[in-house]
Amino acid sequence: MPRPTPAAATAFSLSSEIVDTIAALRPVSATYQGVPGYDWAWDDYSPSGAAVLRSALKGCEARLKPLPASNDRWDRLARLVAAEFLRQEIDAIDEGDPLIDLNNIASTFQSIRQVFDVMDTGSAAGWDNVIERLRTIHRPLAGYRASLEEGKRRGRVVARRQVRAVMSEGRTHAGDRSFFRTLPDGLRKAGFADGGRGAALSAAVEHACAQFAAFADWLERGYLPAATPKDGVGRARYLRNTRRFLGMDIDPIETYHWGWGEVRRIEAAMRAVSQEIKPGATLEQVMHLLKTDPARCASSPEDFRRKMLERQQRALADLDGRHFDIPKPIKKIDVKLAPPGGALAAYYVQPTEDFSRTGTVWYPTGDKTVFPLYEEVSTAYHEGFPGHHLQCGFQVALSKQLSRLHRLMVWYPGYGEGWALYAEQLMHELGYFEKPEYVLGMYNAQLFRACRVVIDIGSHLGLTVPKDEPWHKGEPWSYELGVEMMEHRAHMDHEMAVSEVTRYLGWPGQAISYKVGQREILRLREDFKKKAGSAFRLKEFHKRVVGSGPVGLALLRRLVLTDVPGPKRGAAKMPKRRRAA
Repeated sequence: MPRPTPAAATAFSLSSEIVDTIAALRPVSATYQGVPGYDWAWDDYSPSGAAVLRSALKGCEARLKPLPASNDRWDRLARLVAAEFLRQEIDAIDEGDPLIDLNNIASTFQSIRQVFDVMDTGSAAGWDNVIERLRTIHRPLAGYRASLEEGKRRGRVVARRQVRAVMSEGRTHAGDRSFFRTLPDGLRKAGFADGGRGAALSAAVEHACAQFAAFADWLERGYLPAATPKDGVGRARYLRNTRRFLGMDIDPIETYHWGWGEVRRIEAAMRAVSQEIKPGATLEQVMHLLKTDPARCASSPEDFRRKMLERQQRALADLDGRHFDIPKPIKKIDVKLAPPGGALAAYYVQPTEDFSRTGTVWYPTGDKTVFPLYEEVSTAYHEGFPGHHLQCGFQVALSKQLSRLHRLMVWYPGYGEGWALYAEQLMHELGYFEKPEYVLGMYNAQLFRACRVVIDIGSHLGLTVPKDEPWHKGEPWSYELGVEMMEHRAHMDHEMAVSEVTRYLGWPGQAISYKVGQREILRLREDFKKKAGSAFRLKEFHKRVVGSGPVGLALLRRLVLTDVPGPKRGAAKMPKRRRAA
């Protein structure tokens, strides 16, 4: 039975209790979100663990529903956010999502390995937690396997392509290039290898590698034969996913054709910019130049990391107070190179609740030996500042406006990735792509997000290439066609194209959130500008968007357009572009 709600409780205060309840049952998530006290423990990923979690979520929901109405806007927002969060989490369990949670980039498998990236290695206690998790890593893997086995028993299995991708990742984590094998050296350098800790870590590392090898072997022998050859998930599941990712409903057919229009529009812009780089050359020739010219590349992984960090630090210093009011705790950002074995897309990990862990951009390098810069400037603004670092850091810092649950555990890719893609375009508008090649890279980043829209929707809904499109017109979507589009239309190398298309097929509906979210935020900016008239200020618009915290796009529209300052005489203007550095 849920415990009675105290008379003085509010949605804002209850949300903090919800965080503590979930953190105790999801220790891995607690570590990612910086909730202390659980860094030694693991989630129970088994079906029985999901049942316990569901019961706890239902208890939280029962306590939220009878709370009295509040006149405080932030408490009302806390209630809306908590209700939607709890309902989505319960629905995901009821729909059996944990039973098919296996893909190449964002499943439980990756979380179990990547949680070590964000654990404390600056203290003896932190290393003890690392050792404990390594020593007991068989527990989460066994529970995870039990859920996948239950899915198989019910006839709910994932595509063979995803299974093979995870098998490959597992064998990397078990082999000579394993991230785990770097930990003993890290312990020695940190100065905490005394008292038997070094020997304990070495033994725990061997245990973890063996467990990942065993899991990969089980996938090959015990799961792969039952996996489906079909990549697409169909309309019903796809639309359920997009509603969860976007926080709004879409017409997938309209969105599919809009995506094709964006592909053509951006390709034309890229051809025009390429002539500024090398007049008379084809776009393909220009792209080859930018990927191979040593003068346009970083000289080493460390040189690349440093350049990306310096660029974000410079942008943060420039824009603070002009277009953003940046809280002090997020004026620090870090960039790191990701361990091998995962997908090849860059990613961001937000700061901890107390900001003891800095928000960090992680760059996988794969087998790269050359690091072209033209395409990475846009990624820096997307993953770092003013993309995810501003957005995620801002929400963590707003402890008086946003509930603890909202700040730490809620995420809508439509809002989050939409903002990050908007941030790329904004930096172009403000003049921060100071070379034509960086502008081309920004357009290419926009292009591959547009390609994602058509590949993702087309593949999962079984559509065909439009008949007015000369490229493979009328052909049905397939994995091979998606890879070809990423290579020849989005200008990716083969390894990255394979990783990306595998991602879209294994994470249905998430890939479109970038471009669809950007479209909605740009529409919202125009509506805010019209409503404000001459009172329009870009900084105020940004404050409302990032100050709303992660919400669904439909709710974001309501929050941003409420109580907009009235128009004054004169026309509203966008800020002037910054001079090229």
